[in-house]
Amino acid sequence: MLRFAGFELDQLRAELRGADGAPIKLRPKTFEMLRLFATSGGRVLSKQALMEAVWPNVHVGEDSLFQCIRELRTALGDERRQLIKLAAGGGYSLTAEVRAEAEADPAQAELPATAAGEPAAPAEARVLTHTPAPRAIFRLRSPAMIGAVTAFGVVIIGLAVAAPVLKPDFLFKRTPPRVAVMPIVDASNDPRGAAMAAEVTGRLTDGFARIQNISVVAPRASAGVESVGLPAVSPDYEVRGELQRGDQAWTLRARIIRTGSAEVQSVATASVGADEVDAQFQQSRLVAGVGHVLARRLNELLEASTSPAASRTSSAGGDKVAVEQALASINQTTRERFGAAQAMLQQALTNDPDNVDLAVALASLQMRGIQMVWFSPEEAVTLEAKANATLEQALRVKPNSIAVLEAHCRFLSATNHFVESLVTCARALSFDPWNGSALYLIGLGQIYLGRFDDALATFQQADRYDTPAASRWTWLLGAGLAYALMERFEEAVPWLQRSIAITPGTGRSHFLLAAAYQRSGRHAEARAAMAEGLKLRPGTTRLTVSPPMKNASPVCVAAWDRVVQAEVDAGLPER
Repeated sequence: MLRFAGFELDQLRAELRGADGAPIKLRPKTFEMLRLFATSGGRVLSKQALMEAVWPNVHVGEDSLFQCIRELRTALGDERRQLIKLAAGGGYSLTAEVRAEAEADPAQAELPATAAGEPAAPAEARVLTHTPAPRAIFRLRSPAMIGAVTAFGVVIIGLAVAAPVLKPDFLFKRTPPRVAVMPIVDASNDPRGAAMAAEVTGRLTDGFARIQNISVVAPRASAGVESVGLPAVSPDYEVRGELQRGDQAWTLRARIIRTGSAEVQSVATASVGADEVDAQFQQSRLVAGVGHVLARRLNELLEASTSPAASRTSSAGGDKVAVEQALASINQTTRERFGAAQAMLQQALTNDPDNVDLAVALASLQMRGIQMVWFSPEEAVTLEAKANATLEQALRVKPNSIAVLEAHCRFLSATNHFVESLVTCARALSFDPWNGSALYLIGLGQIYLGRFDDALATFQQADRYDTPAASRWTWLLGAGLAYALMERFEEAVPWLQRSIAITPGTGRSHFLLAAAYQRSGRHAEARAAMAEGLKLRPGTTRLTVSPPMKNASPVCVAAWDRVVQAEVDAGLPER
């Protein structure tokens, strides 16, 4: 039995009780998270550690974590967020003292005193208390110890003298840039505006706290969120923003500012319909819309500042346009757009052969072409080898670049290295937690590994963020595919329809929609969808409709075979 702040956490019965002894209902995952906090000894638990412990071997989005945190605060009456606090740099801790009742040993209960002859402690005092460990006190008890400490002091003095001529990282780890997420200003003239602004501030803070290579300074408690204490020195960057309410939408405008010069580094705007009844959805969409843009810009700034070689990027206007158009062609793929983007990048790279960004963009685009089977097998082998060399070099130059990590993740996915792609995409998310493209590729890896439920949750998380919006069709298609592989064909239909409405030129989406219609009993619509798919991808047959299945799990292969049979029943030629 764990006791804290007037609550009882009964681990045997998996029950939380209030001061009156009445049970407080918690979902199993929420209870497990509270148990982790209560048994952590007051330590800060990182978000990653919490998610891995509560959802082992399952990729979940940060909203699942935040929902548990909100439920715990509601259950504990922690409106001021003082019991479960957000820590500097991310993570949460339970601030209350926790006492664990020790079970009495019947054989020892009657003993009047301890072995040392001291009076036994009263029963109510025999508890195990989680308190900070006492500070160690060292005493120098021998000449040898005194000599060792003296020698250590000489070494420290020597290093201090040598410090000016050594690299700073030789002695000290580089301090990560500090980012202060300031309270979002409520400019909405809406009764719900203040609460909405506070929630958006908290979510934005939580998101930036997950970014691996920065240190986040959260707003003070007076702003309505956790106080972690502002640093003695000014942060390197500030995130500021305003929330407005129009007739049709909530709009969040945010910017990242370099505090030393007060120069605005990036501005982002996101809107969500005011008639949306799910407030959490509104907050997620708003925060992701601005957070994605600001995180990528911050990543560019930090990468350029850490390596001289990393500054060799697409600074020229023409090169930047080429990269942006190529990325748009990856996200909204048609064969014509793909060909035009590839030619443009190849020409730009001919003019600037040492440009890392151009080389990475071309490799990423060509990996998309391999996934879409727009290259012959011989061309694909050559391009894979070239892309692999390009990305290995780029990772050496810009190891924390979101663009490089995304391209590498796409390469691993296109070459059917699904486990490795999950690791790389997760690293991309560690620099941009709202990265829908990385989430899509994670979901695709989960599909091929036979983890359809996990994949569906990942695609739905990407849809909740909707960043970048140009990639929307991919996770819509992914969700429809996951439903189809689970033989939930009626549920697959609306996701596939939405995907095709955005990007109608791939053909493969129409084949999947035809299968979903066929198994839902909508045979005429199935034939029409199949005819449209064959028009876009003429010559496709049962033997060529599936993507490469190398390294795919038997579960995935069997499920895909069932979908292909549905496509054949809808009119896909056998040969």
